[in-house]
Amino acid sequence: MPRLPKNSRPALSGGLVAALLAFAVGPIALGAQDQAPEGVVNYTRIDATVACAGATPAEAMPAIKALGFASVINFRTAEEEGANIGASQTAATAAGLNYIHIPFRAPSDETTEAFLSAIADGANQPAYIHCASANRVGAMWFIKRVKQDGWAQDRAMAEAEGIGLRSERLKEFAVDYVTP
Repeated sequence: MPRLPKNSRPALSGGLVAALLAFAVGPIALGAQDQAPEGVVNYTRIDATVACAGATPAEAMPAIKALGFASVINFRTAEEEGANIGASQTAATAAGLNYIHIPFRAPSDETTEAFLSAIADGANQPAYIHCASANRVGAMWFIKRVKQDGWAQDRAMAEAEGIGLRSERLKEFAVDYVTP
């Protein structure tokens, strides 16, 4: 195997150190460079394939598309103040985004399975997932990390809480869902 010139070794080792640091810090820190679209609350870019957020106005859909997302997964119900599901769906479609509406206040096996199916579908990647505060998003993301990505529960919970999971009821549902 040919040896690299001496002057290229520091760049390689520096790149390796940067990659190891990025892995150690975790995926949420990697997304910190992304700016939230205007009007979006609790935005977290997890990695190249997903971002999680709270309330997202219909007017933000073109900016979400410009950030490279293919789909929007919305957990808000039509009854929630400011949800405006129809306008969001129309704006998402006009921007060229797949719009997946999985409304829930209290989680269920059915809503969880619908989310896991949607997030696993390559046609929906990269995905932008939102609810009102990122609380429901955090719960569903925890389940996805454990069930589909094979993460340990403590690691997945730390990430979910960083996204916005605060509700003890949602945490309990999520942990029960992934526990055999």
